Amino acid sequence: MELMTKAVRQALPPLGAQDQLGGKAVAHVKFFTPDGSWTWYPTEFDGEDTLFGLVDGHVKELGYFSLSELREVRGALGLPIERDLYWTPKTLEEIAPELFCETEQRR
Repeated sequence: MELMTKAVRQALPPLGAQDQLGGKAVAHVKFFTPDGSWTWYPTEFDGEDTLFGLVDGHVKELGYFSLSELREVRGALGLPIERDLYWTPKTLEEIAPELFCETEQRR
């Protein structure tokens, strides 16, 4: 399965484009391990290899990750990472409200 299709590339804004949005930043795609519990929700892409977004693994955190690394990772049963074909774009606060509720309460 191709993780980064032309449509996904066009949908993802460049790195830094959603910096000021916080929890309102939109994750346009979802990658996941079908035989594990890790999920990646990119919000930005440098057009080459580097993505930024929410990573839900041992903990949920925002950070950078690499498309080339996602292509190499295998889950517990050796299955590659997949792109959720039925994903509809969501804000980060919809995906992980617990990461943004404290920020929203301060406003």
